[in-house]
Amino acid sequence: MAQSLSKILLHLTFSTKKREPWIIPEIRPALHAYLAGAVRSLNAEAYRVGGVADHVHLACTLPRTMPVSKLLEEIKRSSSSWIKQQAPLYHGFAWQAGYGAFSLGQSQLDALISYIDRQEEHHRKRTFEEEYVEFLRRYGIDYDERYVRD
Repeated sequence: MAQSLSKILLHLTFSTKKREPWIIPEIRPALHAYLAGAVRSLNAEAYRVGGVADHVHLACTLPRTMPVSKLLEEIKRSSSSWIKQQAPLYHGFAWQAGYGAFSLGQSQLDALISYIDRQEEHHRKRTFEEEYVEFLRRYGIDYDERYVRD
């Protein structure tokens, strides 16, 4: 085979440092658009970006030549720099140190996009921490409770 092809779908999620509600409604659409552009600039497809005041979710592909950790490092670094330039009130902005990265199949993509689109509604009933722990359990990921809240 002369080509190296792949399509690895990911659900990425990460929060603001200490779950601070930095992502106010006025900046949210621009931040989500920036994150989608950051993903595309790394030769990946961004299907949806969404979230609420303290975290974001991304449905995207993994670039063929990049590990997941590098993808997250790059989009968090560039978006943190971008948001700090938007207004003086964002100078102290930071993302959490960690992240969640979950694989999915093509048949699950539409459901994930719908889930991301309904974040406001979803988080009227549960916190990001509750949501995140549910994902960890659903995917069978062992975790240390002490580090879920960075």
